[in-house]
Amino acid sequence: MHCDQCGVEVAEQAVFCHRCGHKLGSDSDSAPTPMQQFAAAGGGAGARDTAEEELWQGSYSPRAMIGTWIFAGFVTILGVVVGVLSGLLPVVLGFLVLVWLGLAGLLTYRRLDVSYRLTNQRFFHKKGILQRVTDRIEVIDMDDVTCTQGIIERMFGVGTITITSSDQTHPVLNVYGIDNAQEIAQMMDDARREERLRRGIHIESV
Repeated sequence: MHCDQCGVEVAEQAVFCHRCGHKLGSDSDSAPTPMQQFAAAGGGAGARDTAEEELWQGSYSPRAMIGTWIFAGFVTILGVVVGVLSGLLPVVLGFLVLVWLGLAGLLTYRRLDVSYRLTNQRFFHKKGILQRVTDRIEVIDMDDVTCTQGIIERMFGVGTITITSSDQTHPVLNVYGIDNAQEIAQMMDDARREERLRRGIHIESV
């Protein structure tokens, strides 16, 4: 066996080199430091990181305009009756076609104008057709999530979700025309609570 420091030959049972006094085998046999043990165990900030996962994505639902569709249907029936009785059916039909085309255009605009995406860490809302702006709200910054539904909206499971947060750009954000609004609002609230608990922030019991 040779000394790692000076290279002189030493006895196999020797602990120190007789020439330079170097402790034999100190480099290879030394125990790991506490920091090395901590790193090997996967400690540190990285161990608490959670991968971002998509929970939901959606846009404005056609069912959110169901009240408008019903009203337009009544107007159409009434218009046809009036047109037949007055002899102005072609004129009335032309007007009704314009009304339905306008409603279809409004629905298309609302669906293309906004889109939403929820992950376990952030809520994304995009707005605009020609120029699209993407904003993000950290779910940990959400203070309250509420769902508002009218009578007809409750029948079809759509509604408006209101997010109150500490975000400076959108302290109060209304998310209109969402399918399964109650379930999505609950999903947002659950994501908010889980992220706060994960980061060790206390949530007061209501």
